[in-house]
Amino acid sequence: MFCLSELEDTVRVPPHLLNGPLEDAIKEVLQKLFLDKVLSIGLCVSIYDIRSVKGGFVLPGDGAPTYKVRFRIVVFRPFVGEVIAAKFKESDSNGLRLTLGFFEDVYVPAPLIPTPNRCEPDPYNRNQMRWVWQYEGEEFIIDDSCQIKFRVENISYPPVPIERAEDAKPFAPMVVTGTIDDDGLGPVSWWEACAPISDQD
Repeated sequence: MFCLSELEDTVRVPPHLLNGPLEDAIKEVLQKLFLDKVLSIGLCVSIYDIRSVKGGFVLPGDGAPTYKVRFRIVVFRPFVGEVIAAKFKESDSNGLRLTLGFFEDVYVPAPLIPTPNRCEPDPYNRNQMRWVWQYEGEEFIIDDSCQIKFRVENISYPPVPIERAEDAKPFAPMVVTGTIDDDGLGPVSWWEACAPISDQD
């Protein structure tokens, strides 16, 4: 789910940051540039370390030095088939939206919810729908009462739209599509009563 990636970039350090250690100043600039940004390799969640710093040139007409920096970042980049525990965020007739806390664009579309199921108005939230899995005469509600395990089916990086409607949802530069339609997936409470089978059985 997380990995280290090494990058190189040209970094301009404002003069007011040069009172302290150079590496701290560069790291602060890198955090503003990359933290919580989606790159082609995934979502940057942290600046891990700085490998090398070269340069320190001041360009004509600029009072800030520029450095060529090699550094490593911690990237959120799940792989297809990975099982991840998330929390319920919201749901509608199209499916579920889950959150990892630092990343909230995880979607489970309706076809990837266990069947038979039904989608009905949530009696506790009139602005939301809820999904119910029906199995052997029992009903299992999907809500925020516990963690939800999903398996990654796809990771996409949608292009930035040229025009957006005023009522459009916020643009998501990275979208993870998951499924809960398999044994052991879905709300963890569904499977807590399932005791492991011993070798003697």
